Amino acid sequence: MATNVKVVGTDLKQVTIKVNPGTYLTDVLEQACEKLKVPSSKYLLKHKQKQLDLSNTWRTSGLVPGAKLELVVRSNTPTAINVALQFPPPESNLFPPSGRVTEKLPSDFTLWKLLRQFESGKSGQGKNLNITGRGVAQTSNGTAAGSGQLYYETPVLTIENRTLSTFADFQKTLSQLGYNSGSVLIRLSFRRTDVTLVDAMAEMSRHFKAEEEDRKAEESNVGSTTNNETISSLDAIPPNDAPSIPSVDNPETETPPSVHENNTGPSTAQEPTTDADAMDVDVPSADHRPVTIFSAPTSGTPVAALRTDSDDAFAPRIEHAQAHQRLLKTAGENKRLLSDQELEAKAAAEAARVSAVKSIRIKVRFPDNFSAEWPFGPDDTGAALYAEVRKIMANDTAPFKLALPPGKVVIKDDSSPASKLIGGYRLSSNTLVNFMWDERVPIEVRGQPFLKGSAAGQAQQVVVPEEPPDVVGEAGPSSYVPTPAPKPSSGGDSSGFKKPKWLKGLGGKK
Repeated sequence: MATNVKVVGTDLKQVTIKVNPGTYLTDVLEQACEKLKVPSSKYLLKHKQKQLDLSNTWRTSGLVPGAKLELVVRSNTPTAINVALQFPPPESNLFPPSGRVTEKLPSDFTLWKLLRQFESGKSGQGKNLNITGRGVAQTSNGTAAGSGQLYYETPVLTIENRTLSTFADFQKTLSQLGYNSGSVLIRLSFRRTDVTLVDAMAEMSRHFKAEEEDRKAEESNVGSTTNNETISSLDAIPPNDAPSIPSVDNPETETPPSVHENNTGPSTAQEPTTDADAMDVDVPSADHRPVTIFSAPTSGTPVAALRTDSDDAFAPRIEHAQAHQRLLKTAGENKRLLSDQELEAKAAAEAARVSAVKSIRIKVRFPDNFSAEWPFGPDDTGAALYAEVRKIMANDTAPFKLALPPGKVVIKDDSSPASKLIGGYRLSSNTLVNFMWDERVPIEVRGQPFLKGSAAGQAQQVVVPEEPPDVVGEAGPSSYVPTPAPKPSSGGDSSGFKKPKWLKGLGGKK
């Protein structure tokens, strides 16, 4: 439920800010500073002389509705924060076993400068990576298409439930995001944009002029290293040379140029992968079973959490109270146990319902948030489902298991009648199944790309249908039926009280 909070400025002026349970305290600070016309980078929030952690949401802050917050001046001395950057595959393989790099950075570091710090190899690992200057060629179904024009691949940072991917977001400091002490985990991923690499580099120079000057100075000092030459060459790559880049053939397995430099023979190592993917194109449909592959979401925040619903949608109405009363009345009634005949009739009805199901669709969710969906019939068993999953796995020899949510019922890799998906496991509608690695699978195998290149190239985005807006006050006719007043009986008064015979004679004539 939405509520209000008051913020008192240094000049004792008060402003009212509307907050929701998911509103971050940094947003409260920015809105208050905007109304008070002061810069938000120079102030903090306190409540009852206690400094608030601006990285918390209103739900987790412990504040009560209508709380009064104080605006205090921030110290000019930045504090040290332990920052951990989680890399995606295949870059995560360079930093075993967790695939992340940790470093202490000041709180006044911008996100862009933070990325440049980890990119330059100053984090203690000594490995230069390409994070802010990645380019990928235009492809179609996993093969090169177009004139070879490189498009910018922007880094996407996920901090708790927030996703930051624009240049305006990268200009924010850790302090502005609410991190002034302690530690923070940042998850890194990449998303292809429709902006060419040349245009993206020009826009970077406008947004991050100071950082780009430091970058050019570093590249001039260590221009003899191979990795820095690869990063600086992205600014002026001719279109005719674009197909010669090993990472253009498959965007799903695209790795930074510096990673290819560390390997021996990058161009020769890419050719066998391309041949293997070409051989695997017809594997998913070998038994004529269609498969639909969905790509992983680009944002760490669920789509349902991004919806903005009005406060009236959560206000209780008379229909809710009536339904609650009916539920309490039903729960308080005594119920007898079913007889043997009723139990047999119930079991026969359930068997008839399951036998009437002719086809269902099962979606399997993989560890990297990719998913695949197949249709299955009454004769298909758990072994058929396992076989379809292995056809699109990059490492089809690794053991795994498929479990129904919440994970207690595991589908067995068996072709017996008891393992039939519809008759054995009673699946009568479209079902979601979770993929879980076996405990014997090493961490290195789990960190590799899950799908084959041919299967990943066929992935499509999940389209979420838009729900019609709810109209408050039009919930339909009320099911409440008022109880009629009792009618007075003959010989009685209007209240319904019936006079006895001995009382009727008392008021008669004398």
